[in-house]
Amino acid sequence: MDALDIIASVIVLGIIVVSLLSNVVVLICFLYNPEIRKQVPGLFILNLTFCNLLLSVSNMPLTLVGLVTAGYPEGSGFCQFVGFLDTFVTTNSMLSMAALSIDRWVAVVFPLNYHSRIRHRDAVAALAYTWIHSLCFSTVATCRSWVGYHRLYASCTLCNVRAKGGGTQFIVFTVALHSLTFLLTLIVLCVTYLKVLKVARFHCRRIDVITMQTLVLLVDFHPSVRQKCLDEQKRRRQRATKKISTFIGTFVVCFTPYVITRIVELFSSAPISPHWGVLSKCLAYSKAASDPFVYSLLRHQYRRTCNLLANKVLKRSPLNSSSLRMENCGARSANNSNSTNNTQQ
Repeated sequence: MDALDIIASVIVLGIIVVSLLSNVVVLICFLYNPEIRKQVPGLFILNLTFCNLLLSVSNMPLTLVGLVTAGYPEGSGFCQFVGFLDTFVTTNSMLSMAALSIDRWVAVVFPLNYHSRIRHRDAVAALAYTWIHSLCFSTVATCRSWVGYHRLYASCTLCNVRAKGGGTQFIVFTVALHSLTFLLTLIVLCVTYLKVLKVARFHCRRIDVITMQTLVLLVDFHPSVRQKCLDEQKRRRQRATKKISTFIGTFVVCFTPYVITRIVELFSSAPISPHWGVLSKCLAYSKAASDPFVYSLLRHQYRRTCNLLANKVLKRSPLNSSSLRMENCGARSANNSNSTNNTQQ
């Protein structure tokens, strides 16, 4: 192993640890809090968490083994099964992100009709499609023996060497796979979240007008209070932009290098550096470690559940019931008065 392989191994090991811990925490919060289980987005987050955990216990450790041993020690049958999981889990997680973005778009753009438009049976139908879509592509690749150990990515995945006999069929399959998963999800994310951002900015402008009118009429405000109102006004404008940039940005940064490398590998005869291949694969793996924070753990409901669980485990006395009721009432009133929070509530 050279220095870059050692660094890559440490990165993969860190991704495994963070991904396992964070996704397990999300799963515990989902099982512990009945309010989270009742929400429609909770089903999509549960499916995404399942995919991330499956990736963390199957593909990531074998990539680490491939980096340490400079090869794959197990039989081809087991590697094909892991390659099947790689295609299935990656496709399923991308489509789950698209489903989450559609759910947020409906919640923000059609808040009054949200519960009639997005019901649990609709979420189950969407999840059924993601599973069928993912199973079709992964099954075809496995039945055609197009999965195996790929030295460029140090992992069991779609392998050009094993698909040499497929020729055009493998090229069409790979292009279709990435077009109907990565590209489709990226388009859905951009369209839905940009519409969410448009609505959030509209509500911010309305609130800003009311704030400025209040500041003009109430001249007795202390300058520090006035400055706090203006600072909050600025933070409100930036909040939705930061969240939506995080949703789209993490998806692009984590998956784009890997997908582009895959496409270039199909049509270019020039050799690709194995270090770049491993780096692109690590970036794709890192999405499993970042998803719990992007979609779950940074939300108020999950943070509060984590605090309750921590207090229970450490046997610390929680806040008194009256303060909890005041906190809940304040959170509900803030959610009702500021629609920008709906970008990830």
